[in-house]
Amino acid sequence: MAGLVDRLRSDEGSAAIEAAVILPSLIMFLCLAIAGGRIVTSGAKIDSAAEDAAREASIHRTAAAAQGAAQSAAAESLNDQGITCASTSVRVNTGGLSVPVGQVGTVTVTVTCTVNLSDLLLPGMPGAKTLTSTATSVVDQYRQRGE
Repeated sequence: MAGLVDRLRSDEGSAAIEAAVILPSLIMFLCLAIAGGRIVTSGAKIDSAAEDAAREASIHRTAAAAQGAAQSAAAESLNDQGITCASTSVRVNTGGLSVPVGQVGTVTVTVTCTVNLSDLLLPGMPGAKTLTSTATSVVDQYRQRGE
């Protein structure tokens, strides 16, 4: 009888049970940290793409040229930084190009990118997160503008 009591009080195998309980939680925490990191770094890179697009649009003289330049600058910036968006949109407000020479105008660009998170295989995590960034650049007040 004493052998049975000693065996029941023994802690053999308790480390395996503790690992089985704690390990899934640790893996989930690691996946959440990776998802959070991906969202934060992607947001910073999308901010940079919006700034690049706004600057590129502000140096053109016509709204059509500014629109095209902003689209290509945003796409190039995202590509250079290694961001793959499931969908991307670039909206450009070129109202600052129509102000008279001598007055300050601005061009504003909004870049929206849907970042894919489905490859993390984290239960309850959305498959994608849409991030948006807006940047404004000043148009040179003494530069000639197109019609």
